[in-house]
Amino acid sequence: MTYRAPINDILLSLNHGAGLAAAVEAGYYGDFDGDITAAVLEEAGKFASDVLAPLNRVGDEHGIKLDNGKVTTAPGWPDAYQRWTAAGWNAVSGPEAFGGQGLPLAVNAACTEIWSASNVAFGLCPLLTLSAIEALDAHGSAELKKTYLEKLVTGEWTGTMQLTEPNAGSDVGALRTRAERAPDGTYRIKGTKIFITYGEHDMTDNIVHFVLARLPDAPSGTKGISLFLVPKFLVNADGSLGERNDIHASGVEHKLGMHASPTCTMTMGDKGGAIGYLIGEENQGMRCMFTMMNQARLGVGLEGVGIADRAYQQALAYAQERRQGKAIGKAIGHKSDGMDPIIVHPDVKRMLMQMRSMTAAARTICYATAVALDVSVRAKDTKVRAEAAARGALLTPIAKAFSTDIGNEVAYLGVQIHGGMGFIEETGAAQHYRDARITSIYEGTNGIQSIDLVTRKLGANGGASVWALLDELAAVIKQVETSNDPAFGTTGAKLRDAHAALERTSKWLLERLASAPNEALAGATPYLRLFAATLGGCMLAGEALAAKANGEAEPQRYVALARFFAENIAVQAPSLEKTVTESAEAVTGADAVLAG
Repeated sequence: MTYRAPINDILLSLNHGAGLAAAVEAGYYGDFDGDITAAVLEEAGKFASDVLAPLNRVGDEHGIKLDNGKVTTAPGWPDAYQRWTAAGWNAVSGPEAFGGQGLPLAVNAACTEIWSASNVAFGLCPLLTLSAIEALDAHGSAELKKTYLEKLVTGEWTGTMQLTEPNAGSDVGALRTRAERAPDGTYRIKGTKIFITYGEHDMTDNIVHFVLARLPDAPSGTKGISLFLVPKFLVNADGSLGERNDIHASGVEHKLGMHASPTCTMTMGDKGGAIGYLIGEENQGMRCMFTMMNQARLGVGLEGVGIADRAYQQALAYAQERRQGKAIGKAIGHKSDGMDPIIVHPDVKRMLMQMRSMTAAARTICYATAVALDVSVRAKDTKVRAEAAARGALLTPIAKAFSTDIGNEVAYLGVQIHGGMGFIEETGAAQHYRDARITSIYEGTNGIQSIDLVTRKLGANGGASVWALLDELAAVIKQVETSNDPAFGTTGAKLRDAHAALERTSKWLLERLASAPNEALAGATPYLRLFAATLGGCMLAGEALAAKANGEAEPQRYVALARFFAENIAVQAPSLEKTVTESAEAVTGADAVLAG
């Protein structure tokens, strides 16, 4: 089956669950006209269905080929990319001064979900370019911006992030790539990077690499890392491409999934060193790189949402068509004409509702992160910007980790609903399962996201961001409880229990961070899940209330979705609280078991 973007669900999530409409009304988005959002997303959905989705299976089957340092992408890939840039999709949220459309990051986030759902391996390329644009715009010199930024914004050139090395994965401070100062103010970069997504390809004339390296006199660890712009081809003074730089793909990985996305080993220095240009200041590379990584982490979270939605759509269509067994409870005297579609069976309904509700919750968490990041730079009031920046920082690890976990879990259920045919490649369900797996690993493993949430984001400003968010969620719960809509079932009560569990657990962790940090770290991953389950449940309930109040078509289906999530997912919160607060010793005291 092909992919169809769920525009109505996306708009409800974006405008009401994530708060875009309220932020626009408050004036935080300046003169942005929120009414154009639907038109942009409709066109994005058409492009995804007509151009990208048909290439998803093609890319998975053909993969990529490396020959003499050149990567050939799958059939149709270069043409699709040219159509992509010609339609302006790469420039949606880019700065207008450099050829961008200047639309909100939140709108581009919804587009990113659509690209990821239709063809996640394709969408990876512009996702990284967007991160490169953010880093260059925030930290690059005027000269570098003039030379490179417009080409990146329009998509004429693509960008990469080069952090990982064979001995330096999550521990970036251990990297060995060296940078040496040259008399002309440039630098010579020597070293090897691995796992570089779209490090080499045939879709554009030039690739702009952002490379972390260490100067000879730099401090040890992450404090001594600098960020450099290293183009595949050097750029002449008139803007034309010059000679090939000393950087090339020396290998490509053969992977579980994402077959159409080239994952390269990049080698620099075979001919004296790749010419690089400093981004920001020397030894401040991690600060610059985090500008890229935070954007990329949100983008990867949206990949999880996209894969999940595609897997759900496919599983739903299969369940409506596949006939197996007979429905229980048919009226007496009913004469069956054969087997029924498997969607009539309660356990299949349960799996489909679990897929859809978890996808919807992850979607809104990601969109809310994007709205916060937008407001942090667009609002005029400094206090509003600061609070939005803190909210965006708090939500980023949740958006990345929860959404990619959901991508994996929903894709898993998609295979299960297909039964034996899910294990067969021709149905496509297996590809979603394979593609989703990397998302919980790259751009900072989900364990690292959980640690970031507990050690940095939870206690920031004395926990002010967490308490402010909890107050907002409590208000939503009160609205559900006072709505007196029986269709909500026990949603209000379940969300109130989850909210209380999150509040108690947050306070417990803040205390343990000071007195027993290993106990706090032992519960970091279940805490993130507890946070996301509570947050997602309240957001879905808020969307359901908005759908009823705003006269959305079939509002009760959003109520039913919120109820399912509250009574099946958010209800796990008190148990997760116990895992965090009562089971730390089961982790910290496990050395004897793990030693053998």
